[in-house]
Amino acid sequence: MSSQSHDLPLHVAFFPFMSHSHMMATIDVGKLFASRGPKVTFITTPSNSPLFSKSIHKSQEKGHQITLHIIKFPSSLIGLPEGCETLNFVNPPQLKERFLKVIPLLEQPLDEFLRKHRPDLLVADTIFSWANNLAAKHGIPRLVFHGTCNFAICASLCIHSSTPHNKVSSDSEPFVIPNLPGNIEFSRNQLPSFMKLEDDETEMSKVFRASADSDSKCYGVIVNSFYELEPAYSDFYRNVLGRKIWNIGPVSLCGDDSEVKANRGNRATASNINHECLKWLDHKEPNSIIYICFGSTTMFTNEQLKEIALGLEASGMEFIWVINKSKEEDDTENEGWVPKGFENRTKEKGLILRNWAPQLLILGHRAVGAFVTHCGWNSVMEAVAAGVIMVTWPVGAEQFFNEKLVTQVLKVGVSVGVQKWVRWVGESVKHEAIERAMRNVMSGEEAEEMRIRARGFAEKAREAVAVGGSSYSDLSSLIGELLSLNS
Repeated sequence: MSSQSHDLPLHVAFFPFMSHSHMMATIDVGKLFASRGPKVTFITTPSNSPLFSKSIHKSQEKGHQITLHIIKFPSSLIGLPEGCETLNFVNPPQLKERFLKVIPLLEQPLDEFLRKHRPDLLVADTIFSWANNLAAKHGIPRLVFHGTCNFAICASLCIHSSTPHNKVSSDSEPFVIPNLPGNIEFSRNQLPSFMKLEDDETEMSKVFRASADSDSKCYGVIVNSFYELEPAYSDFYRNVLGRKIWNIGPVSLCGDDSEVKANRGNRATASNINHECLKWLDHKEPNSIIYICFGSTTMFTNEQLKEIALGLEASGMEFIWVINKSKEEDDTENEGWVPKGFENRTKEKGLILRNWAPQLLILGHRAVGAFVTHCGWNSVMEAVAAGVIMVTWPVGAEQFFNEKLVTQVLKVGVSVGVQKWVRWVGESVKHEAIERAMRNVMSGEEAEEMRIRARGFAEKAREAVAVGGSSYSDLSSLIGELLSLNS
């Protein structure tokens, strides 16, 4: 451990990958640590620093010790424009692959930070596989923060070790994930391409293999989940796979400040979006609104956006739909992304927001009855914490694993029917399937049963983060263990 005096507070350094979802979850984890006494330093790049500054300001006002350390992002070395420092804002998809080449180039500036500032612990994103050796060089433990759930991690490790996908005759033939509790079926189509043999040489496959090896050798893993949500998989992670893990979530519940929730993740300096959409929701009946948002990375073709619009209109549902397009893009594109006249026909029923929405406040509003989501883990956990049921539409990353947890294990959502992992651009789904899924979560006996289960999980989530709850106690245990290592 660090040689600093143990009379000083524990100093924890957080180094998230430069992707919006990774950074937001890490900020929440860091704020949670700081609220319990340790000093926290976030390490990021110049263009990403405003996201951190806005998010940690309230914690600093409360007297929590949180600082920001800026390192240079080597844009020119990987062939990206200056200031292009966040995966979400890199287009087209080919450049996203190039973005991953920055990973090994960040080791040297992190090494310099550790040498100069001597933290007691490094919490580094799973994608930085070299962080174990770097932490060991400076005599401190390294924790991994995945930003996903126990279920997804365990499922991927079971598949990685047993390769059941190599024993089926087609991409669509189902197989049971070996050793994993729950008799969970998957198909080769639903697996991330970097887990398959034919994808050996991509940047992502190299990152995945290195990360899986690194995770098995780190000091332990922090998980944004709570024990009561997935006890079988938390126990499997600890007792069968033999890893040290701490469930400390939902980290989105780390503070109840409405201003913080309203601006969480928003890079704009000023916005009327909060007032507009919350005022609109205030006039709606309970559980009457379906909220549609696919995160900040997922991309859809104009044809797919039209299918969503057709499904929405046919369902007759009232909605809030977050679109990753600007007004300027509408004006410059040759082909519109919605059927002609859609916005006028649905203006009494729907609200379209562009590029960003105050998701925590929307999900927490009584008028919201369901959430159409890409199954990014931050979004799933925010829905769980709010007690909102889901229509699952996974695209890439570990999202198909998250969908299985939501629909088959927790039974708080229904699938829109996507069957194929596609990395960046969402698979085509016809409007009939979209309409059917929306109706299934907004009305009927099955929807009400799901809603009752979801409310139960929301109550357990609040209990978990409260004093004496499972997540509160896991974080206490972790901090105590780190202090004992430092003494």
